[in-house]
Amino acid sequence: MKIRSVLPIVALSILLAGCNKPAGELVGAGQKGNFKEANPYGMVFIKKGSFMMGSNTQTAIFNQPDNQIMVTVDAFWMDETEITNNEYKQFVNWVRDSIAHKLLVDAGMTEYAIQPKDEDFDEENYLINWKKKIPWNSKDEEIVEALEPLYYSDGTINTTRLHYTYRWVNYDEAAKPQNRFDVAKGRYPVNATVRVDTAWVDEDNVIHDSTVVRSLREPSDLYTSMIINVYPDTMVWVRDFQYAYNEPMLLKYFSHPGFAEYPVVGVTWEQAHAFCHWRTNYFLSYSTVDAQKYRLPTEAEWEYAARGGRKMAAYPWGDNYARDAKGCFLANFKPYRGSYIDDTGTATMKVAQFRPNDFGLFDMAGNVAEWTSTAYNTATNTYVNDLNPQLQYMARKDDPDILKRKVVKGGSWKDISYYLQCGTRTYEYQYESKPYIGFRCVRSYVGD
Repeated sequence: MKIRSVLPIVALSILLAGCNKPAGELVGAGQKGNFKEANPYGMVFIKKGSFMMGSNTQTAIFNQPDNQIMVTVDAFWMDETEITNNEYKQFVNWVRDSIAHKLLVDAGMTEYAIQPKDEDFDEENYLINWKKKIPWNSKDEEIVEALEPLYYSDGTINTTRLHYTYRWVNYDEAAKPQNRFDVAKGRYPVNATVRVDTAWVDEDNVIHDSTVVRSLREPSDLYTSMIINVYPDTMVWVRDFQYAYNEPMLLKYFSHPGFAEYPVVGVTWEQAHAFCHWRTNYFLSYSTVDAQKYRLPTEAEWEYAARGGRKMAAYPWGDNYARDAKGCFLANFKPYRGSYIDDTGTATMKVAQFRPNDFGLFDMAGNVAEWTSTAYNTATNTYVNDLNPQLQYMARKDDPDILKRKVVKGGSWKDISYYLQCGTRTYEYQYESKPYIGFRCVRSYVGD
């Protein structure tokens, strides 16, 4: 199967791309009938609903409750577990293989590309020949030399070269009143400008990015481009816990098959955002039906899903305590004053080891905290809309750090139970990676 894209893409067998179950005959706009979206593989349907958003109890710092608001959220799909090492590794391998294809084509081996018939080969724009396997173990000197940039001197993959290039429409800029399209004149205002990021890689394989201001003349001017290294930061296990022996996690957590079903960590918000973009493109390259994009959940979507329909419950399991009637802990977190093993885990655990909430979602509390798409502000609930509330800001390279904070929800293996509550919110900077923050994806539902 061929994948058409301006970016090199490798065809990998991937379940999380959203393989569809048959949904009957599909009908288009203007035809009679009801469209029913197929179930994305590994995702749970979250029906639309209303709930009180915000903490049910007083904050850990101030002796007063957080500001609660009644909000309504549209229906969406959500991954039933956090993205695992095995799933994220498919993204990493995809980037690795796509770069390998490009290196071979650049070395003159055009059989690794699909050439248009009766046309000269275009070295800038071509389709990858996915049927042509990458000869990783070849002894051919020409192939070895072509693939050499992908390896360190000891023969291991050079993870610093695993760059993913993508772009998206900056809706923040498009929505500015001064950039409103003039339908009477059929153009954007004469003085309309946009402020977006652009990125490039220099000869030393170093990623550079900067914020530029350009005139707005057509929709393509709204594109923001980014180049991101996709490999997780495995050093977080030592850097964040310097007075602990976490070298075994540093060395094997992402690479060893024994951790395949553990949640991926050491991933920044920017890497998670890139993963969603890749997952969307991969799904659409195989799907015969258009669909909403994969993305990070908004804070409201995450909290609504975590509550599982129990509007005022403190925790996802519907109770106000972190234990059941038998005294067993209901999530992987830090009980008491450091007796981590009391909940059967120490650091991260395999996903889905505790029972799901009423929506069928696992680990919405504990194990790892999760990135959301929402920008962090202490006063968010005082001004967001009550229908699909969201504070969205795609921070630019030259923005101050305070604008690069993203809401993190759910608590983790190293947190006390307060942070496991559905309404508790904290933040991390979008460029930071931690050994206790992962993510899961959502996809808006098509239809009512």
